[in-house]
Amino acid sequence: MRQRCFLMITTRRGLLLVIMCCGLVLLQLLSCSLNSFYAVHRPTSLRTNKPLNEPEYQALLQELEERYQHYVSSLTKQISQLKEAIAQRSTQLQKSLGNSGTEFFPETEGNAQQGETNLEEFLQAQLNRAEVHSGTRVTGEYALVPFESFTLHKVYQLEMGLSRFPVERPLRKDRRNELAGTLEIALQMLNAPRDSDDPQLRKVYSPSDFIEGIYRTERDYGTLYELMFKGDGSEDFRRLVFFRPFGPLMRLRNEQVDLSGTLINMIVPLAKMADKFKRFMVNFRDVCIQQDGQIHLTVVYFGSDQFEEVKKVLEMTARETHFKNFTLIQLNEEFSRGRGIDVGARAWKHGNVLMFFCDADVVFTAEFLNSCRLNAEPGRKVFYPVVFSQYNPVYVYGYHTVAPPTEPVIKKDTGFWRDLGFGMTCQYRSDFVNIGCKAPLTLSCASLDPLLRRWV
Repeated sequence: MRQRCFLMITTRRGLLLVIMCCGLVLLQLLSCSLNSFYAVHRPTSLRTNKPLNEPEYQALLQELEERYQHYVSSLTKQISQLKEAIAQRSTQLQKSLGNSGTEFFPETEGNAQQGETNLEEFLQAQLNRAEVHSGTRVTGEYALVPFESFTLHKVYQLEMGLSRFPVERPLRKDRRNELAGTLEIALQMLNAPRDSDDPQLRKVYSPSDFIEGIYRTERDYGTLYELMFKGDGSEDFRRLVFFRPFGPLMRLRNEQVDLSGTLINMIVPLAKMADKFKRFMVNFRDVCIQQDGQIHLTVVYFGSDQFEEVKKVLEMTARETHFKNFTLIQLNEEFSRGRGIDVGARAWKHGNVLMFFCDADVVFTAEFLNSCRLNAEPGRKVFYPVVFSQYNPVYVYGYHTVAPPTEPVIKKDTGFWRDLGFGMTCQYRSDFVNIGCKAPLTLSCASLDPLLRRWV
């Protein structure tokens, strides 16, 4: 009996000892695993027992902030991708619902596909009939459908409506929603993720990158939009072209526009008017020499009266600014703007250059020069900007104004759009030469400008 009790006590003690040993081993393993995990995941600067000084602590905070920003950026891109996918699904659903509601066919898969095919064919036909890929012959300048331009906050309009404002913030709700919706779709397309791009290096476009846009509506086909955005560099731009065929917007083109090395040969026919030419050169020095830097000036001077004054102005500008890209041509003939343009264009012998026909009383900006480059394409498109003709500056700016502001005041009380004036134009030399026109010397400027427009 005593032997049995002794064995039971011994067995219990042995089991208790084994359980205690196992518990100690398990605690030791857990402690080692936690220490190793913390050593791996904590920042490098925390692995030492030394206290952190202020620079190390700031570096640690910077490292944690960068990780957080990277994580937030990743989540933001994923959210934008999900929103785009939801929008595409919604559009497809609306198209399918619209087709099923108008066709009155049974809801089968074949009928849905046929309805979608018919819609695509109709929209493509609208695009082919509109003046998008090629122009159409018109009877005259009165039959043209002009473009209107807009920026982020203003619309420069020829058809001024009841307001008679040449430039305004869009007052009509449909116009405001139309342009804002087009800009929003353009930004979504520019910021859409691409498989070939590195998300870390891609530029995120915002409304502040929008430069300008032009649009026109053919009432029987649709609306054509061209939007210009800033690119990665100062001379890189993005052009997006859309067409709205009285329905969803159709993406046509998304191309990189590189303006580096695009020289403009500015041709100015001149006779007398030395004072106006001096004011012209003040603006030319500020805009073309100091800001743009890619301009060649060609002055075609008629006669000898005040010729030396004009020559001195050019030479003084060359000495003070080290500007050498100018050509002065003297003709002992009666003044003819068409003759001056033709001589100035044919005097260029260095390839197919972009030309800007300008007068000495015209004021322009550096932004206009980029518009000149962006809106003229050799063999395809010439650019006729609509000039705002200002009334007498004495009445516009007042008698007591020391100097007129740098930006002209564009209001209905200060001037009007010369929508039928075709004197200022940007076109490539090849297009001017290939039309084969030679202006008669007897034509006045008012008769020459529309004639040149019809020839082009």
